[in-house]
Amino acid sequence: MAEDKSEALVKEEKVVAEDTAAPVASDDKQSENAESADKPKEAPKRKKAKRNVPAGQVHVLASFNNTMVTFTDTKGNVLVGSSAGACGFRGSKKGTAYAAQVAAERAAQAAKQQFGFKKADIFIKGIGLGRDAAVRVLAGMDIAVDSITDVTGVPHGGTRPPKARRI
Repeated sequence: MAEDKSEALVKEEKVVAEDTAAPVASDDKQSENAESADKPKEAPKRKKAKRNVPAGQVHVLASFNNTMVTFTDTKGNVLVGSSAGACGFRGSKKGTAYAAQVAAERAAQAAKQQFGFKKADIFIKGIGLGRDAAVRVLAGMDIAVDSITDVTGVPHGGTRPPKARRI
């Protein structure tokens, strides 16, 4: 039994020694050339310059089913956005004020870290529960609020009434 183990060890040592032997240089260079021909050369990636946006707009869309908070620059180009659904809330919980608060916190934190966001004009659209909660979060996150504008759509004349009932 002991002899079998020692023979197995000797065989393993021989196999390891053969594997560690220096390979033939010409074969090695040919295989490297073949590999490099298959792969296109990758250009070195440039580091993206950090964009500084100290002032911009915050758009809050508060519906009954969800609340979406979007940070944009002064031209309206989106920087960061979040919603109650993206924060992990599902179903009827997405329409709550707490879900809107969490979504606004996440978006505000990202805007401050990535872009140095400090001052905002707020545009609120919709009649959901998250309207006030989102604005309160922004004030609590040390983002100066210049103005708050309600841009909720108003119907002009309303929808067409149902046809008259015949009796």
